[in-house]
Amino acid sequence: MLSVERPGDSSTSGSRADEDPDETPLQRARRNFSELVQELRVAGLGIQVLFGFLLALPFNQKFSTLSGVQHGLYVTTLILSAFATAFLGAPVAYHRIVFRQHEKERLVRLSNGLVIAGLACVALAVSCAVALIVSVVDRGWEVPLLTSLVFGSFLSLWLLLPLISRIERPEDE
Repeated sequence: MLSVERPGDSSTSGSRADEDPDETPLQRARRNFSELVQELRVAGLGIQVLFGFLLALPFNQKFSTLSGVQHGLYVTTLILSAFATAFLGAPVAYHRIVFRQHEKERLVRLSNGLVIAGLACVALAVSCAVALIVSVVDRGWEVPLLTSLVFGSFLSLWLLLPLISRIERPEDE
């Protein structure tokens, strides 16, 4: 399970190699939030495109020919995309509401968890979308195989690779 960074963790104490020892906590929080916003631009655009596609899909003539399982997969994908949009948009909304309230460090800590949850929803939504589309194109063994490959790629690249990197990296390099 991934944890949200807390005050006093190495990520907020200034001991990590990627942090300036002369950086104040507020400067660090501002820099971290700026980096987070850049990351959100990438993830947010992707989920918006998927969500837009999903919103238009029921109005396609072929949608009525989907099986019950495919309809369920469609609804699951739509809901996961909506949750991803909510999680990934939450840091922006939070920032607007607490603007100039001296909440930047709390914003960064909360946003970290929200973005991780949003990315998990993105990975699941994209995997479900692949399953849905492949099941329409080819109803055979390719559906679970390709869906598993896509989900496995997300799991490997978005979760396992960073976790392995965290484990292998000494705290104070």
